Amino acid sequence: MNISMIQGNVLDVRCDLLVVNLFEGVERPGGATGAVDAAMGGALSDLIKRDGFQGKLGERLVFPTFGKLKARKVCVLGLGPRKTFNEDTIRIVGGHIIKASRDAKARKVATILHGAGIGGLDVRAAAQALGEGLRLGAYRFHAYRGTGTKDQADKKDIQDVVIVEAERSKMKDAIQGLDRAQVLSDAAMLARDLVNTPSRDMTPAHLADVARSLATRGSRIRCKVLDREQMEKLGMGAALAVASGSAHPPVGVHLTYTPSRRPKRRVAVIGKAVTFDSGGLNIKPEKGMVTMKIDMAGAASVIGLFKVLPALNLPIEVHGIFLAVENMPSGTAYRPGDVVRAMNGMTIEILNTDAEGRVTLADALSYATKKIKPDIMVDLATLTGAAVVALGEEITALMTNDRRLGKDLLRAASITGEAMWQLPLYGTYDDALKSKIADVNNTGGRDASCIKGGLFLQRFVGATPWAHLDIAGPSYCEKETRPDVPHGGTGVGVRTLAAWLESIK
Repeated sequence: MNISMIQGNVLDVRCDLLVVNLFEGVERPGGATGAVDAAMGGALSDLIKRDGFQGKLGERLVFPTFGKLKARKVCVLGLGPRKTFNEDTIRIVGGHIIKASRDAKARKVATILHGAGIGGLDVRAAAQALGEGLRLGAYRFHAYRGTGTKDQADKKDIQDVVIVEAERSKMKDAIQGLDRAQVLSDAAMLARDLVNTPSRDMTPAHLADVARSLATRGSRIRCKVLDREQMEKLGMGAALAVASGSAHPPVGVHLTYTPSRRPKRRVAVIGKAVTFDSGGLNIKPEKGMVTMKIDMAGAASVIGLFKVLPALNLPIEVHGIFLAVENMPSGTAYRPGDVVRAMNGMTIEILNTDAEGRVTLADALSYATKKIKPDIMVDLATLTGAAVVALGEEITALMTNDRRLGKDLLRAASITGEAMWQLPLYGTYDDALKSKIADVNNTGGRDASCIKGGLFLQRFVGATPWAHLDIAGPSYCEKETRPDVPHGGTGVGVRTLAAWLESIK
């Protein structure tokens, strides 16, 4: 799908579908919508009254133009209340434009720069939000469809979206916003592709190959890959234990982005990278295992972030770490009751082999702390089902040992429309992680287990300012509630971390 920006009158664009808008409660349309109404001899106003169109967010009114406009059909899209209208509303509107266009079987679509007129929003921000909504909403994962089926679907899908802005003075900022949207959306969609790929193909080695492919000439990205022997020499006994039941060997990945100028900060971003989680010997039930290809979503978001870093050109040295493993049952698998030693020397009693993510992250965080010595660390992990119970499938659980870092991440999430909520690292719960035979156990019991997961990880970060993002809920969309987040992997965290890195001073 090609998205372009032109200056002119939206009524002059020949297309299959023209999409304009209306705020909730507005009875007499103005702007581009008013121009459509005038060209149609007031028919739009009549339809609004007759059909009871209210302008609620995502509400549609679609009608043919009968040759009175160059567009075959017009769609009036509700923007919701003016008082709650913001950049994320535009992102949602972009997704609704895609849905409306597909429902209308439109291949060429024209629309306006929503929010840059009477919406009163910054032009560049509005264009970026619209571009993200369009691209993320149009995403489809067809890699495993038959060639003929895929080609046929692509031919029938939207080919062109033309965004028309009447004012020439807004064009430069609008184009910059659209360009930025493409870079960020492409990075998020790479993460989506990785999460959606079945584990039979998305092995630890393949995930490492994708990371390695980012280290191209001129990218300022380097990629170091650790094999099993190197991980053993580093003392990564925790991650190696999780990997011990699989036929696929573990792989460690260390990505480094070096800025073109002296870095202001050194940041480490760590992702959970369990390419398939059967639960190990504490095997999951059938329904709990079907989607466990998504258990490397944290690493996918790290890779997505590194895809966008060269374009952002930030004065920050960024390190991306993940230890890719499979958690499988076999005669060589680690067992409940085992004690494993992490890279920092701490011993972990394994009470449940299905609490494996924190065990692998113990080594990843220890590696970052010891080898990189970052100013700030953030990890992303599909860590606990408890995060989904507490916050649902759309909200990331944030835990941090640094108040300012927490505020900065929450602010970045609000900018990108990726919902996030902070939970406390409540010290009293730390007692549940005590072990009689090791330094710590890997479960802590069912109650508050999302927080206990964060408390477990905190033991491996030392004094470094650190945040833990439990993305178990929003990493994968089962039920579509936003038009810019279709079914499947979401790429959550890529755009938020990019916005956060840009805010670092």
